[in-house]
Amino acid sequence: MDYATLKAFKPTEFEGAADGYRALGNAAQAAKSHIENTVATGMRKSLSGESAKASQKQLQALAKNFHYTLTECHVISTALNGFAYDFAAAKRKLEAAVEDARADGCTVTENGSVSYPAGRKPGAEKDTEGGTVTGTPGGNATSDALDRQAANIHPNPHYGKAIGYADRIADALKEATDADTKWEPKIRALKADDDLTVSDRDWTDVTADTGGVREAADAYLDAIKPPPKNDWPQDNANWWKGLTDEQREAYISMHPASIGALDGLPSDVRDDANRTVLAEQRAAKQIEYDAWLKKEPEHYKPYISPVTGREVKGAMVPTDEWKEWEEKRKKLENGYKGMDAIQSRFNSFTSESNRPYLLGFDGDNMGRAIVSIGNPDTADNVVTYVPGTFAKLESIGGDMDRAVALQAEAERQDAAHSTASIVWLGYDAPQGIMTDATETKWADNAKEPLGNFIQGLEESNHRPNGVNQTLMGHSYGSLVVGETMEMHIDLPVDNAIMVGSPGVGVDHAKDLNIPPDHVFAATAQNDLINVAPPFAKDYLSPKAYWDTFFDGDAIVHGTDPTSEDFGGQVFEVPDGKLPGTDWEMMPAHSQYWDEKPLGTMGKIVTGGRL
Repeated sequence: MDYATLKAFKPTEFEGAADGYRALGNAAQAAKSHIENTVATGMRKSLSGESAKASQKQLQALAKNFHYTLTECHVISTALNGFAYDFAAAKRKLEAAVEDARADGCTVTENGSVSYPAGRKPGAEKDTEGGTVTGTPGGNATSDALDRQAANIHPNPHYGKAIGYADRIADALKEATDADTKWEPKIRALKADDDLTVSDRDWTDVTADTGGVREAADAYLDAIKPPPKNDWPQDNANWWKGLTDEQREAYISMHPASIGALDGLPSDVRDDANRTVLAEQRAAKQIEYDAWLKKEPEHYKPYISPVTGREVKGAMVPTDEWKEWEEKRKKLENGYKGMDAIQSRFNSFTSESNRPYLLGFDGDNMGRAIVSIGNPDTADNVVTYVPGTFAKLESIGGDMDRAVALQAEAERQDAAHSTASIVWLGYDAPQGIMTDATETKWADNAKEPLGNFIQGLEESNHRPNGVNQTLMGHSYGSLVVGETMEMHIDLPVDNAIMVGSPGVGVDHAKDLNIPPDHVFAATAQNDLINVAPPFAKDYLSPKAYWDTFFDGDAIVHGTDPTSEDFGGQVFEVPDGKLPGTDWEMMPAHSQYWDEKPLGTMGKIVTGGRL
């Protein structure tokens, strides 16, 4: 980077280009929204048949194209703003050095060197001619000391200050050169394939682009006020309101997972951010899966009789290598089942009232997802359902079906008011009935994030009369709900529902910090959760265990919420299927979304009384 180039550089031109890409991204976002929320939904409501299905696939592909376009445009916009920010800082240093030099009687030449006039030191008999010096960047204590020594020795008193200005100019040029070196490969990488298909590889390229720009744009991003460290929903909301549109889009483009997880932010903002994370992680999973398929080893080998030790003619068995390969293949396949279920929900909703919003997403490990059916920011009623044992991203489809059913029932019962129904899988649920589910640690880790989420819903919903919130737990999820409500004494929850509960962590409904008559519970007669005993405090005492087992109100995690001693409201549900029906161990444990209990829960969610 030379003096003339930096002097002529105009950061506003790149900032203008950034604004253009940002506007293009916003236009793509508007187009995507129109296709998904108006065109596709309208067709699903009015058209059917093979042609309609084919049209839906084309619309989904087009929406995907626009999604990719808006994501990349916002990344490019951030890159250009970051590039301009770095160069503007270098140029300000250059201009300041030039201005100071001129004010001090020096002249900056066209190549950035500094000319100084003739001068005479005190005591000298005549002036010493002026000259021109070129600066050296990156001064340190040693070089600065040498410069001072040279200035003291030099007979012209202007020599020292000229060296100082020249070094400042050299520092500015080096800063600009470093910025150019840093940004050149990052910006060059911001290009797409020259086709009209957005592939999985394109989405992984977005991930790489974002990481590269985020690393390079650190100074620009650091200039934007970061989210509050306390992660309190109200503070998050105030932080978001204080940002400009440009800053918001920069944060979403560079930190989509973080923005998607911030309680208190508008639901459409979280949804946009999390859907980008979903698209990137789903693409990465597919690429990993496809690569693994290419590594399939020999499937079969001849069967060797353990009796004779000889090969059995015509008999073949899977190889050990293939078994290991197949086990990992199934694991990889299961890793994206939940992602596909979420995307399928976005591809199938029929109206604004049951439009899904992705309020949280993490595809790592067991996976996490928070999905709302309906917009909780505008809803009169919001119900948040916490699933229990065995819940994980892989099986989120079934939990979303439950949320859909409850939302539809609530709006059927109370068509004058809107209801948003949320499945909150924002925690790692236990994966074993007699092992993990007997421990409270899963609920202990979930109660703070669930409380923040509920508080965030209250913050993002600004209805004049407030929002009617219901917190619902099924199975182990009821323990999560109970611990959360006990911990947060001022949680904005109006009603609580516990179904198939092993206990909610408290002995009385009043301990949940809402009126006991707003706490509702039900357990089917044939639900095996009824015979799950609490654990004796003294494992070495048979009598202690016997007394505990036959304490009719005591279950695994406290007092049975359907007992009279608990003090809440109990509603009726069918007995449910007997254990072993259809080869299921606990079929009744999953029947709380059948017609009768669903109707009762819809009544509770909409503020009705039993």
